[in-house]
Formats: sequence, C-alpha cells, structure tokens
Amino acid sequence: MPTPNPAALEFLQTRRSRPAKTLVAPAPTRAELEPLLQAALRSPDHGKLEPWRLIVLTGDALDRLATLAQSRGAALGMDDDKITKAHAQFANADLAVAVIEAPVISEKVPEIEQTYSAGAVCLQLLNAALAAGWGANWLSGWASHDRAFAEEGLDLTPREKVAGFIHIGTERAAPPERPRPDMETKVTWQSQ
Repeated sequence: MPTPNPAALEFLQTRRSRPAKTLVAPAPTRAELEPLLQAALRSPDHGKLEPWRLIVLTGDALDRLATLAQSRGAALGMDDDKITKAHAQFANADLAVAVIEAPVISEKVPEIEQTYSAGAVCLQLLNAALAAGWGANWLSGWASHDRAFAEEGLDLTPREKVAGFIHIGTERAAPPERPRPDMETKVTWQSQ
C-alpha cells in the first residue's frame, strides 16, 4: 500500500504560476535559492546524463540581457511591442534562472528525451519556488529562441538551447484562478 503525502498532492492540485510582471523584490538570497536549485536538479533524467545546466541571473546580468533583447529585436525587424515585452522580461526582474538544455551524445537516450528532462527541470524549479512561498513564472519568448541572443547573452554553445527562464520573486498580488482543463475531454482510459 502506498504512503500518501496529502500536502504535496494538495499543492500540486492547486499550484498556480504567478505572472512575472507581478513579482517584486526581494528575490531569494543565494542561501534561499540553493535548495530550490537542488530540487530542480532532481528531475527525471533517463541515463543520468544531466543534459542541462542552470544560469542564475541577477543585477547587471539582467540589465545586459534587457539591452541585448532590444538590440536583437531591432536587428530582426520585430514589432516594437515584441521588443518591449522581451526587454521588460529582463529589465523588470530581480532574479531569473535560465534553464539550459545541454544535450549529451548518447546511443541509449534520444535527444528528445533530454529535451523533456530539461523541461522537467523548469517545472521542478518553478514548483519548488512556489512550494517555498515565492512567486514564480516560467517564461521563454522569442529571445530565448534567437541563436545570437543565446550565444552572446548566455554564452551558449551551438548545441545548447534555452529551455526557459524561471523568474522568482515576492508576489505582489495573487492572480485570479483561471479555468483549468476538463479532465473528461483530456483523459482517455484504455484497458485493452
């Protein structure tokens, strides 16, 4: 018979990301962040390849990325609204963790499974931050998929990709609950 953890299940059934634009200072200190990072690194990882790494972004690093988002957006001919949104993602943040997919060549583990593992790190970090009482949000956006932004701004290798930016801070205002998927339309049961 399994040993249930009702508090953990209740958390997972009611968890809610907090919009990054509602997060304010203070952000977690290094000592407060490290257990959250450790929890994220316990994500499913077929083959124990550790096909990811984390970059903690604060202060000048966030300002530098905000400026780079502006210049890259302009160079790409993007709409001002998209450039402004990408700039704000970094300029208005106190702390973000870039989760980097760093695939490992493996005969046993396909690269797509390593991508899923990097996504699991994002979700695990997001949930760890929320469980610790912080507000948190998983963002990506066009800049995270732009090679020049990734390589210049985050020093990524050609094989690495941004899986997501996890923004963590103090929640200013709780968002209203939103409609959730209907289990009847999303779940199929098969017994044969």
